[in-house]
Amino acid sequence: MSKALAEKGYYKQKGVVRKVIDKYVEKIEMLESKHVLRVDQEELETVIPQVVGRVKIVNGAYRGSTAKVLEVDTDHFCAKVQIERGAYDGRVLKAVEYEDICKIAQ
Repeated sequence: MSKALAEKGYYKQKGVVRKVIDKYVEKIEMLESKHVLRVDQEELETVIPQVVGRVKIVNGAYRGSTAKVLEVDTDHFCAKVQIERGAYDGRVLKAVEYEDICKIAQ
């Protein structure tokens, strides 16, 4: 979560999206405190897992697909992923921006 939420104690805290309220607002359950917050998407950042971790594609043509991280390119802020579930099963995407993918909660 962003610096704007620092005074409430949520800066750099992790949470799970539990519900998308509208195009720009989500209900987030904080992992540590279990508090449920209504947060604008501008206040959120995605979490990128280690290689072979699973992600959900949240933007672009493959939105909604589940994929496995094959490589992370920290210099260009993108990852190479292989779609595991969805209409494009098995397809490899060579450079998906960090903002377009997010780690799937276990």
